[in-house]
Amino acid sequence: MSSSTVKNQASRAADSKLLEYLARGGFVGYGVIHLLFAWIALEVALGGSRQESDQSGALRELVGHSYGRTLLAAIAIGLVAMAIWQLLVAIVGQRGERNRGAIAERVISAVRAVLYVYLAWLAVKVIRGGNASMADNSENRSAGLMQDSGGRFLVALVGVVIVGVGVGIFVYGLKRKFAEHLRVERMPAAGRQPILRLGMAGYMAKGVAYAIAGVLFVAAAVTYDPDKARGLDAALKTLAGYSWGVWLLALIAAGIAAFGVYCLAQAKYRKI
Repeated sequence: MSSSTVKNQASRAADSKLLEYLARGGFVGYGVIHLLFAWIALEVALGGSRQESDQSGALRELVGHSYGRTLLAAIAIGLVAMAIWQLLVAIVGQRGERNRGAIAERVISAVRAVLYVYLAWLAVKVIRGGNASMADNSENRSAGLMQDSGGRFLVALVGVVIVGVGVGIFVYGLKRKFAEHLRVERMPAAGRQPILRLGMAGYMAKGVAYAIAGVLFVAAAVTYDPDKARGLDAALKTLAGYSWGVWLLALIAAGIAAFGVYCLAQAKYRKI
C-alpha cells in the first residue's frame, strides 16, 4: 500500500463524526483525571494522601466509588479515541496547518497518542484490579538501569529530557500557543479570556511539575537513589517536605485543577 493511499485513508478516518464525538468525550475524561490529580496533589500538600500523586493515583481514586468502573471504562474509550485522532493528525496533519512548525506539531501529536494509549491502558488495569502505579514502574526501571554507570547516565539523560519537556510545556502555556488549536471565535465573549487563562495556568503548572520531576531523575542518577526517579509522584511529595514547597505544591495543584477545567472547555472548542 502506497504512502499516499495510507494518507488518504487516514484523512477520511480523521473526518469521522463518531471519532470526533468520542474524542470530545475523551477530553471530558481527561479533565476529570486532572481534577482528581489536583485533589490528590492538594492532599499531599496538606500531608494527608497515601495515593500516588500522579494520573495513576487519580484513576485509582475513581475506582473506589460505586460508579467508578463504569466511568473508568468510558474514560478509557475516550482516551483511545483521542489517541487514534492524534495518530491520524500525526499522519495527515491538522486541518489548515501551516508549513511552519508542521513537522514538530505532528511529532507532538504522535507523543500525545502514546500518552493517551498509556493512560487508557492504566485505566483498564485499574478496572481489572491490577497494579497501575506509574511511580513504581518508573522507580523499578530506574533501579535496574542504575546497576552500572551507563545506566546511570541514561537515567540522567532521561531527567534532562523531562526537564526540557517541562520547560517546553511551561513556555507553551505562557505564550498561549494552545489557543491555536481552539475555535476561539465560537467561545462566548465573556468566557473567552477565562478559558484561555485556565489553559495558561494549567500548562504552566504542569510544566513546573514535570521540570521538578526531571531534576529528581538527574538527582537519582547522581546519588544512586532510584526512589527519587518516581516521576510526578516523587516531584510533588518532595515539594511537600519543605515549608516553602507546600505553598508551591498548592499552587501547582490549583494549576492542574485549572487544566482539568480547561480540558472540559476543550471538549467543546477543540479543533478536531
